[in-house]
Amino acid sequence: MSSKAVAELIGTFILVFFGCGSAVLMGDLIGFHGIAIAFGLSIVAAAYGFGAISGAHLNPAVSLGFLVSGRMPAQDFLVYCIAQILGAVAAAAVIYMIASGKADYTIAANGLGQNGYGPGYNGEYSMMSALTFEFVATFLFVSVILGATQSDAPAGFAGLAIGLTLAGIHLVGINITGVSVNPARSIGPAVFAGAQALGQLWLFILAPLAGGLVAGALHGAGITRSPHAVSQG
Repeated sequence: MSSKAVAELIGTFILVFFGCGSAVLMGDLIGFHGIAIAFGLSIVAAAYGFGAISGAHLNPAVSLGFLVSGRMPAQDFLVYCIAQILGAVAAAAVIYMIASGKADYTIAANGLGQNGYGPGYNGEYSMMSALTFEFVATFLFVSVILGATQSDAPAGFAGLAIGLTLAGIHLVGINITGVSVNPARSIGPAVFAGAQALGQLWLFILAPLAGGLVAGALHGAGITRSPHAVSQG
């Protein structure tokens, strides 16, 4: 496995372990605001820890945005996506192992930080609300990432800008879908959470990928990119 793939695996592990772990293990104590901060801090940690190796995409939708914008070689895309999914599944497995040590924990009752919508899930928003939120939020998220990492962006601040953006997205959307904006983040917990999470997983794969694709296409066309920026691999 290449160093980039290892970095993506570990970085995505950090994202899911911090974010979903905060929801499962501390959610009752820290609430939605605390979970939002945990997701944001996870990106900051992974970006500064592994960004120099792989770019710290941590998310197939982000990798798709880089691919479509011309800033990622096609041969790296599949490798990144596989590593991201493996990292997310591994983190969900560790969270499940830890949570299972609590006497009153059951995955059916307490969940594993999986995404969802409809009756019985957080604010019980409709499928259309969930689809709209995930597409728009991912589009905005990937647009910020592409802008913050272009060649003429202020040096050293990308990880902070991206982490704060993810925290802000969570403050808006946790009650709607639990916030995916990342197919790998959704796949990890869904593998263990059961039929409902798996049955709704399509939305948390397709909507973020669509948002990332549109963001990448606009950036690649120069619409959301500084005219002085040079494409980066």
